[in-house]
Amino acid sequence: MTLISPPRAGRLLAHAGISGLFVSLLAACSLPGVAVSQSEFRAGDPPYLERAEVMAFIDEQVESGMERAALEQLFAGVEPQQRILDLISRPAEARPWKDYRPIFVNDLRIERGRTFMREQADWLKRAEESYGVDPALIAAIIGVETNYGRNLGGFRVLDALVTLGFDYPPRQTFFRSELGHFLELAREESLDLQETRGSYAGAMGRGQFISSSYRAYAVDFDGDGRRDLINSWPDAIGSVANYFREHDWESGKPVVARARAEGDAHEALLGGGYQARFSLEELAARGVRPVETVPADGRFSLIRLEGRDGHEFYLGYPNFYVITRYNRSPLYAMVVHQLTEALRP
Repeated sequence: MTLISPPRAGRLLAHAGISGLFVSLLAACSLPGVAVSQSEFRAGDPPYLERAEVMAFIDEQVESGMERAALEQLFAGVEPQQRILDLISRPAEARPWKDYRPIFVNDLRIERGRTFMREQADWLKRAEESYGVDPALIAAIIGVETNYGRNLGGFRVLDALVTLGFDYPPRQTFFRSELGHFLELAREESLDLQETRGSYAGAMGRGQFISSSYRAYAVDFDGDGRRDLINSWPDAIGSVANYFREHDWESGKPVVARARAEGDAHEALLGGGYQARFSLEELAARGVRPVETVPADGRFSLIRLEGRDGHEFYLGYPNFYVITRYNRSPLYAMVVHQLTEALRP
């Protein structure tokens, strides 16, 4: 099926900066989803080609150089997925930390991660040399995202993005944009629109990149002329490393420090994201103090997780924020960090 008519005007990339677990789902999007009942949103009613918003989307793609007949044929074959709407309404990141952590930081995942690092040692070393990213971090990301390639996702990416783009109002703008990127990506990297599979949020490959991140950050690390995150371990490894390099990962720098909090004044420091913006003085004024040595002039975010024995508190360095750029959930960032530490030689 030909979607692009030559000549074709180039489209600027909208770098979304999230990839997804989806598990995390990237956003699966990796964002803690809006909690809704499974019956609140219904998939594919009426048929997509009978909807004004779908036809408007097709009009936009035609203006960018795609063929109307091919797009209409494509939408006619989309299979709306109620299961996708149900899943995004209750993402893994909605669980408390005490239940979330054991899913990803456990003996089996650590054993598989160490095996992966031995098998891919040469490519991991090359990625570290090229991008300045710790091999254990790369392995942890891939381990959390796809269990080292064992779970790439069972949904057609096309079905996922159309379902979420037109039947999930809370994030439909985002997913329609990702659908546009996916159509472009399929042309650029020779992906099969009908067969490419991924997470319920449309994330693809061994590192679970959403379409905009795939286009912006994927690299042809094995030099075969394609950026293949689905079948190529070198490309997946290099692309994860490049993503972190592009988001200002600081090699060798810490990620979190343990802390304690007294009273409830710290509540005012939560909920504003995880950029490292608070001084130790500002934290202390709200009853928060580190329980290990940290730089006196450092800047930190405040992380509060629901542990088995109550709240756990951490100060987040800039590197913690960088992990949340891959998936915005603090739970995700923390399991990636802890799995990274467990995988270090």
